[in-house]
Amino acid sequence: MKPCLKFGAVLAFCAAAVLLPRSTLAQPVSSAIRTLAAEAARAPALPSGPYDEAAWLDRFYAARKYAPAWNPATAAAALWVLRQAPLQGLDPLDYGLEALERQLRTGAAGSARFDAALTSAMLRYLADLRVGRVRSEYHTRLPDARLKQYDPVERLRAGLAAGKLQAAVQAAEPTLRQYGRVKAALAQYRVLAKHPYPALARPPAKMRPGDTYPDAQALFERLALLGDLAANPSPPDDGIYSEELKEGVQRFQARHGLQDDGVPGRATIDALNVTPAQRVRQLGLTLERLRWLPDFGPGPLIVVDLPAYRLSALQNGSGAEPPLEMRVVIGTALKTETPLFVGQMRYLEFNPYWNVPRSILEKEILPKMARNPAYLAQNAMETVPPGASVADLKAGRARVRQRPGPKNALGAVKFVLPNPMDIYLHSTPARELFALSRRDLSHGCIRVEHPAALAQFVLGRQSTWSADRIQEALQPGPTRHVDLARPVPVVMFYATASVDSNGNVRFAADMYGHDAKLVKALASRRRSIAASSGRPTA
Repeated sequence: MKPCLKFGAVLAFCAAAVLLPRSTLAQPVSSAIRTLAAEAARAPALPSGPYDEAAWLDRFYAARKYAPAWNPATAAAALWVLRQAPLQGLDPLDYGLEALERQLRTGAAGSARFDAALTSAMLRYLADLRVGRVRSEYHTRLPDARLKQYDPVERLRAGLAAGKLQAAVQAAEPTLRQYGRVKAALAQYRVLAKHPYPALARPPAKMRPGDTYPDAQALFERLALLGDLAANPSPPDDGIYSEELKEGVQRFQARHGLQDDGVPGRATIDALNVTPAQRVRQLGLTLERLRWLPDFGPGPLIVVDLPAYRLSALQNGSGAEPPLEMRVVIGTALKTETPLFVGQMRYLEFNPYWNVPRSILEKEILPKMARNPAYLAQNAMETVPPGASVADLKAGRARVRQRPGPKNALGAVKFVLPNPMDIYLHSTPARELFALSRRDLSHGCIRVEHPAALAQFVLGRQSTWSADRIQEALQPGPTRHVDLARPVPVVMFYATASVDSNGNVRFAADMYGHDAKLVKALASRRRSIAASSGRPTA
């Protein structure tokens, strides 16, 4: 039986079972449930969590006068839901699944402790699915405001009443298209993780088609498993690196943020040796991060995926238009990382001045001026006010800016999303940087590959801004400020696993170390849950 059919059958039984008369022991159980709900209300919130669940249990049971919520059939349906948690990148251990299943098997389903524990597990599962498990840069307050619109207590109550627990789960899932794509990729890689995955040997030297490679057959099987070979591939001749293998390697490299030259060097072989189980973990972390994002609603949306060095501009809530995608340059790892936040793009500046940040002035510009007094003039820079001295600059009484023109670091256009970090998007005269596979080279701002196309995306629905007019504005000339008719949300996002608009699963290096930090945060939360429930810590 297919899982969905099995679930439907369980729920059909639940609908009948819920009509059965309750045990004469209902009153003592209700009293015990009231006590357990009161204890939960006094419990401290989980550390670093985006919500406070303390009052949920009491709210849930108070509406039903503390009567038990579950019978064996409805409990089995709920446990089936929790068993599917890995499909969402969640861990059933966080919800005490094993203990709950054991209690159900041993006939403890009628106890107050079981009833309250299952309710608590389902409430936490729905909340985790809606807003994530740990606080993030996107969580501005506690509790997360989205849990007012999606109230786990009311959703669980309604799902139980209607015999539609799965509907409550589906309503909790993020509506972003990327979530569905990554969820599908996670299912794919969970299947791949069941296959043998022996390590490939590194070639002895830079390898080209026709060269000998003892692991050619193993490489062929690996690329076929991952879907990087062309349709109906031909196995390579014994121990020969073929042209077909080269093309498969190029596809793999393109999906993994590597130089797609078709040469299986150290970085490529290392990436090929990352197991599907490890990729499953990466995809799960991406699902967690997608759950952190606010509900944007329909309309234009810009997402900058930092590890992928990629920008996507799309119409959220509509699949009619393919997204605009382009390469970007981002902040340097460990020095000037681009922060994660959601901003609102409000205006553009064509032919902008570059107002040099204080940090860059002190660390870079002033030392260069000390070595070369003509540095400012040679780089189209000037002081504000004009003629300010070095002493004025050091004391903060003056600043430096770069005039519009071919030397301007911001290029021909600046996309402004006001924020305390002074992060924005802009074009760049250094076009050669987009050809690099690693592009964390900026001071934190985002340099975009196709500024005219991005300007068209954000201005195109303003009738006065045609493509020709945008091209005209990008030509050298006076600075021009252009307000957007409506602000456009811009997300600085971090995902080492994603799915592009063509359905290709892409992976990237954890360049800022955010994956490692998130893994630690989730492990800490898991230990806290285990400790609060009395379960052994993994």
